Amino acid sequence: MPIFRKPFLKNIVSKTREMPEGLWTKCPSCSEVIHNLALEENLRICPKCEHHFTMGSKERIASLIDEGTFEETDANMTSVDTLEFKGVATYTNRLKSYQDKTGLTDAVITGTGKIDGKPVGIAVMDFSFLAATMGSVVGEKITRIIELSTKKKMGVVIVCASGGARMYEGMLSLMQMAKTSGALARHAEARLPYLTVLTNPTTAGVMASYASLGDVLIAEPKSMIGFAGPRVIKETTHQDLPPGFQTAEFLEKHGLIDIVASRTKLRGVISQLLDYLAPASK
Repeated sequence: MPIFRKPFLKNIVSKTREMPEGLWTKCPSCSEVIHNLALEENLRICPKCEHHFTMGSKERIASLIDEGTFEETDANMTSVDTLEFKGVATYTNRLKSYQDKTGLTDAVITGTGKIDGKPVGIAVMDFSFLAATMGSVVGEKITRIIELSTKKKMGVVIVCASGGARMYEGMLSLMQMAKTSGALARHAEARLPYLTVLTNPTTAGVMASYASLGDVLIAEPKSMIGFAGPRVIKETTHQDLPPGFQTAEFLEKHGLIDIVASRTKLRGVISQLLDYLAPASK
């Protein structure tokens, strides 16, 4: 029989520490838990498996364009609900909701700047705004920056990410495919370089127009790129798709993509290509 009895303690409060919200992100590829500050400093790339997280348009521009040289164009251009689309929420209300949530006016930011001292026109799509769907404003802003670059004899870089055409605008959205392609044809006639960067995902009408028309197509690793999604293709063709179908690496192997480049090397790759493709000085 023990001399001392184990004391009975009442009302012991658990000291389990709670993880503060908004400080950490779990990698969907390798399940590594990453501090958000470390993730931002690494260009939103997982330090363990190099998974490329979605990157906002403003952060993307900061990573590519020389500091202090970017000048935005058509910053206040906003979409109009011409078709008076009605569903769970009106198109106008959805636009307002995404504008408040993202701080953007629409799904693309355009402007001029320099990459290693070389002047360029640039457009960067932002997937956080209505899945970067292509509406009339997206098409108009991209067309204008292409035309401005042609006029100023500059190369064009478009960073693409999109779920496709914006259904709220119907045919007005689909028209942007031809309009942007026409502007790029004139840019090509002037023998000026055009580079596209395809990020995850780049699909549908955007991929079927300006995203696939670059002199050189660059893609970020493991990005999903294609017109229709793999599930739609499988159900339509009734065939099993090959491993890695519609990934950047698969498309590079089969000749659609020219370069698969990590985000950490992207600026250098673009700079080098602009040197190669820029018109010879007289």
